[in-house]
Amino acid sequence: MDKLSDEILWKSLKKGDLTAFELLFKNYYTNLFNYGLKISGNKIITEDSIQDFFMYVYEHRENLSDLTKIAPYLFISYRRFLIKILQKNQKNKLVRDLNHHLVDIHFTPEELLTHQESTIFRNKNLSDSLNKLTKKQREALYLKYHCNLKTQEIADVMNINYQSVANTLHKAIKKLREDIQILQLFN
Repeated sequence: MDKLSDEILWKSLKKGDLTAFELLFKNYYTNLFNYGLKISGNKIITEDSIQDFFMYVYEHRENLSDLTKIAPYLFISYRRFLIKILQKNQKNKLVRDLNHHLVDIHFTPEELLTHQESTIFRNKNLSDSLNKLTKKQREALYLKYHCNLKTQEIADVMNINYQSVANTLHKAIKKLREDIQILQLFN
């Protein structure tokens, strides 16, 4: 069952197949956990919320829409789920509307070294450059390169239009290239 398409896995889950549920959890837990940790900054909240989220998905499986791709749905739904939890935890603070909530993602040099695209990103200076980007740019880059989502999927997760994501990614990459060129001048 490991090699099933998203569509078949989702249909099996909707029918109550516990093996499909286990496979879904296993396949998506790590990426959703890492994304949730970037949003919450709290390992315990992230662990609890992701388990609650998967239980919610299983309990409401019969009412779920049919999907051909699971990842975009899970990222969108989990982001909303986690933000609602964070909003509840911050009752005394002003919290932006869910649609306007910007996730503040920071990159570490160690994270960059774990991905194939990171061959040019092997120093602390790049993580500093990444962290100087806007919150929106950092979230889009994270979803693109760490979670392997496509531009339209990122637009769905971030609740912005396709062109905004494309522009955001373009500006972020352009800024990083400029920073890398400046760093290379001093090396």
